[in-house]
Amino acid sequence: MRFGLAVQLLVFGVSVLAARVQVTWDVGYKSISRDGFSTWRAIGANGQVPIPPIYVTQGDVLELTAINHLDKPITLHAHGLFQRNSTFYDGVGMVTECGIPPGGQYTYMIDTGEQHGLYFIHGHYGLEMSEGLRAPFIIQEKEQSTEYDEDILLTLEDWGQQPEGELIERLKQVSTDSLPNDYKTGLVNGINGNISQTVQFECNRRYRIRVLNIGLDQSFKVQIPGHTMHVIEADGVTTKPLRVDGLDLAPGQRYSVIVQALESDEFNYGLNVTMHADFLDPVPGLTPRYYPQVIEYRKGAPMREYAQQSDDALVWPDDFTLEPRDECEMGSADRVIELNKRNYLPGMGLPYYGLGNTSYASVRVPTMLSALTMGDLARDPLVYGPQSSVIVLNYMENVELVVRNGMNRSHPMHVHSRVFQVVERGPWGDAQAMGKRVVPLQVARPNNPMRRDTVVLPEFGYIKLRFKADLPGAVSIVHCHTEHLAQGMAVVLIEAPRVLQQNARVPQALLDNCRALGFPISGNGAGNQGYDLTGLPPAIAL
Repeated sequence: MRFGLAVQLLVFGVSVLAARVQVTWDVGYKSISRDGFSTWRAIGANGQVPIPPIYVTQGDVLELTAINHLDKPITLHAHGLFQRNSTFYDGVGMVTECGIPPGGQYTYMIDTGEQHGLYFIHGHYGLEMSEGLRAPFIIQEKEQSTEYDEDILLTLEDWGQQPEGELIERLKQVSTDSLPNDYKTGLVNGINGNISQTVQFECNRRYRIRVLNIGLDQSFKVQIPGHTMHVIEADGVTTKPLRVDGLDLAPGQRYSVIVQALESDEFNYGLNVTMHADFLDPVPGLTPRYYPQVIEYRKGAPMREYAQQSDDALVWPDDFTLEPRDECEMGSADRVIELNKRNYLPGMGLPYYGLGNTSYASVRVPTMLSALTMGDLARDPLVYGPQSSVIVLNYMENVELVVRNGMNRSHPMHVHSRVFQVVERGPWGDAQAMGKRVVPLQVARPNNPMRRDTVVLPEFGYIKLRFKADLPGAVSIVHCHTEHLAQGMAVVLIEAPRVLQQNARVPQALLDNCRALGFPISGNGAGNQGYDLTGLPPAIAL
């Protein structure tokens, strides 16, 4: 069985009209067992779980129509796409839209522009993504800049024993000190990783393997012993080739690697996938979990065995060794924004998280619509409500985000609408007292730091990210790409809201969906005028 196919367009409710690719997702429930022992109501599209990938070509516009057959609202977000001048298609519930009501629909216009590489599309209203509402999105280059013979897709995801939404509700009823671990199963291209799959290799051919982690909270390592990988892309950014022994992907991260097939078909080889999480203590058979797959040169050939090596003896891609192919110097910082990961333990139920003094929570009016309708007051974060965690940016200022984490769990931090420069990483908090490794200080090369859209904030560490606020009118959420978003670990960036007011042409369907769900379409975060936030629940202070 092949993992992927060298295709130009996967037909899945698709018709192609010049540079427009039209896709329809009838989003509904499907009872299915994906881990081999638990069956529950997953979310799929057009009756399929997993949802097949979407392939387009650089410069195409994807018209993705979602028809909601669920009993709750949904949205769809194209992870890693810039949505320049179209923030209302970014698909974040109660940030850029109210959501698609049950029985409703909405068409997302996703303009790929100059972007190419590996992305994915997923639900962004609650935790529907973790229940199956997710699919790879591949933008192929107009002109292939790296030579290879075949394209292979390797999709990795975690799968729980029950829907995440149900798990969250259950955990709200237990003591904070006794939250149970949810040991998940790893899926490889939508199939239980314990079922070994085969990737066909032919001698002397060059393969581009696109690897992405579309799971909720588990990381994945990938190795092909006996073969060399060269990273050529990370999060949609083409890189200078970097030789590595393996990949380590946090949720939301993607890589493309070139693998040169061997000259002999005497042996077959392993493609080793490991699912792991730094917040779970090792338990044999439960975590980490190992999913051996097969690189097959010749049917029936013996497997070539290799002695296991420690991770420290191997070369892994790192944001301070990767280098973008298109060079860009490190920008100076006009403004520094400090985001400290904090939490509040209520005693019963799930902890609240945040990146400042309050935990992020949805408000009554989508933040984008408040920015659009509040006139000059749109520049004041107070009008959005304290739980919206809004930061207003000036057009074209160079911004540095300093994100700190004094806790014993790492966090994959994702910034919508752009890539950022990773300029520094270092220690924060007392790692030694917790028996943890001290994060070494690393500073990026000033002439060409790595750029990407999802970066790991290490446990007991900090990261510094820089970008130019060159997307006037954009409303972009910055968040941990795990269940911690549902627990409030996010802030929202609004760039030049007056430009949004002058230029935005919000689709009527978005406003109609808000009305159908009973939400206001104008005013401050509470749907009122001025600073009257009556109707909003109290913000959770951290």
